[in-house]
Amino acid sequence: MRRREFITLLGGAAAAWPVGAGAQSVSRPVIGWLSSESAGSFETAMQAFRQGLSQSGYVEGRNLAIEARWAEGQNTRLPDLASELTRRPVALIATHGPGALAAKAATTTIPIVFLTGGDPVQIGLVKSLQRPGGNLTGVSDLNVEVASKRLELLRELVPQAIRFALLVNPVNAARAETIIREARAAASTLGVQLEVLNASAESELDPVFSKIRSLDVGGLVIGADAFFAGRARQLGIMAASYEVPTVFVYRDFALAGGLASYGFNTSDMFRQVGIYSGRILKGEKPADLPVHQSTKVELIINLKTARGRGLTVPPALLARADEVIE
Repeated sequence: MRRREFITLLGGAAAAWPVGAGAQSVSRPVIGWLSSESAGSFETAMQAFRQGLSQSGYVEGRNLAIEARWAEGQNTRLPDLASELTRRPVALIATHGPGALAAKAATTTIPIVFLTGGDPVQIGLVKSLQRPGGNLTGVSDLNVEVASKRLELLRELVPQAIRFALLVNPVNAARAETIIREARAAASTLGVQLEVLNASAESELDPVFSKIRSLDVGGLVIGADAFFAGRARQLGIMAASYEVPTVFVYRDFALAGGLASYGFNTSDMFRQVGIYSGRILKGEKPADLPVHQSTKVELIINLKTARGRGLTVPPALLARADEVIE
C-alpha cells in the first residue's frame, strides 16, 4: 500500500472511530445527591452546594453531572436510595442529616461528603474529626448542642413565662434524644418547665401549633432536624399565624415571620460540602480531609414580630444580634 493511500485510509478510520471509544477520557463525573427531603424544599441548599463545586472548577452541565435522590420526608427510603446511587455508580455521594448513615451503610468505597448537625464521631460516621479514616468526611455544626441556647434566648424574649414547648422529629430518634436532653438540662437551670412535642410529617405541623395554644406555654423552640430545615419558611409563617413566639435554627425562618433564629449559616455549610466534593473529585482522599467544623453562630431577631406579640426585646439582646428585621 502506498504511503498516501495509507494516510488517507487512517484519516478516514479516525473520522469514523466510535465516539464511545474515547468518551471515557472526557466523560463528566457524576455526583450522587442523597437527601431526606424534597427537591423543592432544598433549592437554596443545592444552589450553595453548586457554588462550592464551582470554586473547585466543577460546573453542573459543563464538566459535572448531579444525580439526585429525594426521600420526600420518608427516612425509611434512604437505604434503598443510597443503594441506587452506588449501583449507578457515582463518583461521590453528597448527603446531609440521616442520609449520611444510609450512605455509609451502602458503600465502603465510594467517597461520601456529609453535613451533620451532630457529632460525627459520636454517631459513627468517622473515627475522628482530624483524621476521619474510611471513605467519609464532611461538615459538622453544633446545631444540636446549641439547643439549650435557643431555650435561653426564648426565655430572654419572654421573661415572664415559666413553661415552654420543644418540637422534635421522633423519626430521627438519636438526634431528638440529644436535643431533648440538652433542652431539659437548660430548662432545669432556668427554672422553667418543658413540654416536648413531636412532628415528622407535613400533616402534623398544624395540629402541633394548635396544641401549643392549649398548653399555656410562653413559646416554642424547634429542634434542628432536616425535616424542619426544609420547611423553615413555612414554619416561620405558621409561627406568625398562630402567634406563637418561636425560635428556630435558620435565618429563613426569622425572615418569614418567626420571632428569632439562632444557628449556623446553612448556605455556607452546604457550600463547604460542595468545596470538599470538588477537592475529592480532583484526587484528594476523604480520609485525609478533616471534618470541617462551623463555629460562627448567627442571631437573627424579627423585631416586627416581637412588637406584634407585645414583646420587648432587651437592648443588650439587640446589640448581640447579627441582624435585626424591622
